[in-house]
Amino acid sequence: MCTNTQRVSFLLLFILLSVRVTAQKTPLHLSLEQVWEKAATGNKKVLMSELRVQSSEEAVKNAKTERLPEINADAAYARVTNMAIYEDGYFKAPTQFPVLHNYYKIGGEAYFNVYNGNKTNLDIQKEETEHAIIEEQKKLTISDVRFNLSVCYLDLERSCKFKELIAMDIADQEKQLAHIRELQKNGVVLKSDVLRATLKLSRQKMGMVRIDNDIAIAGQKLAIMAGEEDSVMIEPDSSLSDNAGPLKSYAEYLEDAAEHSYGYKISEGETALRKLDLKRVKANVSPRIGLFAEYAYTYPQIFLYPYEGAAYGLGMYGVKASFPISSFYQNKHKEKAAALNLQRQEIEHQETGDVIRQQVKEAWLRYKEALTRIDVAETNIRQATENSRIVHNTYFNQLSLVTDLLDADTQLLQTRFDLVSAQIAARVQYYQLQKVIGNL
Repeated sequence: MCTNTQRVSFLLLFILLSVRVTAQKTPLHLSLEQVWEKAATGNKKVLMSELRVQSSEEAVKNAKTERLPEINADAAYARVTNMAIYEDGYFKAPTQFPVLHNYYKIGGEAYFNVYNGNKTNLDIQKEETEHAIIEEQKKLTISDVRFNLSVCYLDLERSCKFKELIAMDIADQEKQLAHIRELQKNGVVLKSDVLRATLKLSRQKMGMVRIDNDIAIAGQKLAIMAGEEDSVMIEPDSSLSDNAGPLKSYAEYLEDAAEHSYGYKISEGETALRKLDLKRVKANVSPRIGLFAEYAYTYPQIFLYPYEGAAYGLGMYGVKASFPISSFYQNKHKEKAAALNLQRQEIEHQETGDVIRQQVKEAWLRYKEALTRIDVAETNIRQATENSRIVHNTYFNQLSLVTDLLDADTQLLQTRFDLVSAQIAARVQYYQLQKVIGNL
């Protein structure tokens, strides 16, 4: 037997589980911009690109530390053997002279680079350029994620709208079927008319099942891309009547692409890197000049004669200079290879510009086409609506066949589907155009 306390505990647990299940099933009504905001902090591709940016920032800081002096400390301890003196040659036993067997040394040295062919500054510029490229790559990643989210979001919105249209059509078909059955009972129409109408209604209900599955699949995909759990249900919170965006001229979009395109900026950065590589290779044939200082404590004193069994300290400072003479013949082919890489990258940069222009032209034309398709779909709906009205009147006045009636209903529903698809396609093409020019 359960006590009252146990019953209360079970009741509270049941309530909590019910609330949790209800919370999981409560859909989130989010606009596309809100989905983008969630993906900015939850999408794994965006998070990985952010970590790459942070890593490149550390690489720039590390390159700048090369301007600081190099400081080293060292220490040593050794056991020294007796000194063997071969007075009668190597094949005779040597005379052993005892020495101090313990050897200690501790000291430090520093080197400050004054000039090395400007390599340090070139390395810093290279890391900064790579950092700028990685930042543009992050923006490109965010743009790709936003576009993919937009496609998935709009696909979900289209499925939801299709579900509404099918639900409305099923309700109309049920009313129409009831009317046809009444006519069949009165002997006005044949039983085959009832069967045809029933079959059409059954197909529509099966179509509703498929639409529900499409919504579930798109919803899970959208939740994962936005960084949410699979159980989170996101419902579109926008209207198909929302204007995708104004249509500007092709020349204006080209100007925007030249200024904002992420791919073009990345290509510019790669070209700048090849130029820096060439400069650095040329710097190999340059002297290296720097300031140095060192100081060490040593025991015993065996650096200068006469030797002493005591510790001593000795330091030096001054200027070091070196010149790589071998670079005159070793650097020749390196410089040629760097120049060829730069030339190849410049051609690739030009090709990138060609590809972007082609993509802008294609996206611009497809967007115009999508807007035209909306106008055509709206016209078709008006015509299909009028045709459906006429056929309904003629059928129920025994002036047309049931096949004409069902075909008219199907055509009307299809034109409504076409309008929704056209509106969705226009918005997808708009986001595609914005992605190409670098404004997404």
